Amino acid sequence: MVGLIDLTGALAPIINKALDFIPDPVAKAQAQAAATTEMLNFVSAQNTAQMAVDQAEANNKNVFVAGWRPFIGWVCGAALAYVYVISPFLTWGLNLLRPGLPPLPAIDTASLGVLTFNLLGMGAMRTVEKMNGVAAKTAQ
Repeated sequence: MVGLIDLTGALAPIINKALDFIPDPVAKAQAQAAATTEMLNFVSAQNTAQMAVDQAEANNKNVFVAGWRPFIGWVCGAALAYVYVISPFLTWGLNLLRPGLPPLPAIDTASLGVLTFNLLGMGAMRTVEKMNGVAAKTAQ
């Protein structure tokens, strides 16, 4: 739910700026508490909905429903392991054994990061689709 955390972080300065227009300190504190409560309730509701979607996908026997996320997750996890663990140690070891070998292939970590974070955010989009009733009937 990275997107939701970013959203609340982006809204906080706007809400604080709006609260600056309330002159009464007691009313300002009450409005700030209400805004904070609303944001927390929103994030909590989205997390609960996402957990329900995740559970439904995990229980589905169709590989095209339940299998895509683990597959992409494993691909991203393997690529991250290669970039940050395997490649540095392998490069170090190969340079000890045979100095002057060409470097190992590199993975574009910027694209990998975008893919990984988008994968994590796709669940939120799917939740909204299911809540609005526009989810494909064959994918449920």
